[in-house]
Amino acid sequence: MMPLTMAKKGEPNSIKRVGGGDKTRQFLENLGFTPGTQITVVTANGGNVIVSVRESRVAISREMAMKILV
Repeated sequence: MMPLTMAKKGEPNSIKRVGGGDKTRQFLENLGFTPGTQITVVTANGGNVIVSVRESRVAISREMAMKILV
């Protein structure tokens, strides 16, 4: 397992675990970041990461991306 920030751009990955506190996990799960879901990094620009998850594109901070393990 590795944090989402280390995933290669354009390469599909499967979410293995979502870490962080209860509020952080709930926030990410509400956005569609749940274990078993396919996720692809679209671009990593500075501190933000844009990912494709569940047929949507979502921008999250680098801190949030570190809590998603693929």
